[in-house]
Amino acid sequence: MLTPRNFMIAAALLMAGAAAGQTPVKVVADKIVAVVGDRIILHSDIKNQIDDAKRNGGSVPAGAECMLMEQSLISKVMMLQAEKDSLPVSDEEVEAQLDQQVRYFINQVGSQQALEEYAGKTIYQLKDDSRTTIRERKLAEAMQEKIVGGVKITPTEVKAFFDRVPKDSLPYFESELEVGSIVIYPKASRDLEGYIVSEMNLYKKQVEQKLYTFEQLAQRYSEDPGSKDRGGFYQLNRNEKSWDPVFLTTAFRLKDGEISAPVKGKFGYHIIQMVKRSGDDADVRHILRTAPITDAEINASKAKLDSVRQAIVAGRIGFNEAAKKYSDDDQSKFQGAFQLNRDGSPYVTIDQLDKEMVATISKMKVGEYSAPVVFTGDQGKKGVRVVYLKSRSEPHIMNLRDDYSKIAQGALEEKKKLALDKWLDIKIPTYYIMVDDDTKGSCPAMSKYASKDLSNTAGL
Repeated sequence: MLTPRNFMIAAALLMAGAAAGQTPVKVVADKIVAVVGDRIILHSDIKNQIDDAKRNGGSVPAGAECMLMEQSLISKVMMLQAEKDSLPVSDEEVEAQLDQQVRYFINQVGSQQALEEYAGKTIYQLKDDSRTTIRERKLAEAMQEKIVGGVKITPTEVKAFFDRVPKDSLPYFESELEVGSIVIYPKASRDLEGYIVSEMNLYKKQVEQKLYTFEQLAQRYSEDPGSKDRGGFYQLNRNEKSWDPVFLTTAFRLKDGEISAPVKGKFGYHIIQMVKRSGDDADVRHILRTAPITDAEINASKAKLDSVRQAIVAGRIGFNEAAKKYSDDDQSKFQGAFQLNRDGSPYVTIDQLDKEMVATISKMKVGEYSAPVVFTGDQGKKGVRVVYLKSRSEPHIMNLRDDYSKIAQGALEEKKKLALDKWLDIKIPTYYIMVDDDTKGSCPAMSKYASKDLSNTAGL
């Protein structure tokens, strides 16, 4: 039985390796370590993946080079089969992945200029270097989804999976909670907002009259902790969805050196200076100011949320429905009202909650809804929220009653892996695969993939 070791887990390493063409690593000598169909795997491809992981702070296990060779070979098989099956991968998907990858590396080195100097290439050349690799990887992902996407699990299979785990190897879980919230951010009075706008217009005038630089005023007055010390500096990409749309749209309307009028975004008022723009990328500075919230606005928000809470308790509206209808928090509206773990599950540990949330739930019983409470959110923004403590588990050793969903996920992943192994057992012999003799010597597991009959080239 072929066992593509940790294929799904290794996808993260392969993703990092997609930047191989972008990394200015000098290789003394290069060679082909394997051929799959009409595609080659270079030793430099594997070496660069390992170097990338090291530079990004990742741990590199013993035997990483052999593991990555095996994963690269399997990925090539899946990619070639995806092409034969005409699985769709659009140019838009590839370009979006390239943009995300470039932004990641820019964040790592500090700026677009620093990346281009480090790589000795322009951003456009770097993208060209990786475009084929990205497309091949996305094709392999599409093939994997076709193979395992329809795999399901039954309660009987979940129990059988759990029963196979040695009792002395069952993990210990800390207390986990399901916690949701409905949030309202009080709006400042028009008078205070007007005052902030007049202050922002004054900053703009002072820069235009060369009394101060934009950077100096940002360091002095901006309320954005993420950029204040850098003089309000950010690097933007027009296609990045994490930015406030108002901020992004306003910035890309500006010419180099131009300063915007004050605009209201979701975190407060901005004035934005375009430092330099190149296509969909831009260097900008901004100053953020928020109009102060008074007790009157906070009390009005408390009263509104108290009415919402009473409707929930009375059963006139569900908690998630109320969050979508009334909450000012984007996550509540689009992803549900509950805090999510890193794996997307609604079960979180106490250390994943903000301190004010911890203080609130410490006084609550399971099933209770808190009274409206004031808290401080992103960018120091004052908000009011109602908190719902849906469940709280006690610290325990894994068991079917408390951890069924986790065990079911493990059973499902095992079943997917078996389905993938079975598919590979059938498909790999249909492709011509050559493995370099030196590679067979240093990585014996690679020998099993080499075609025994070189005339068997059905995969070409």
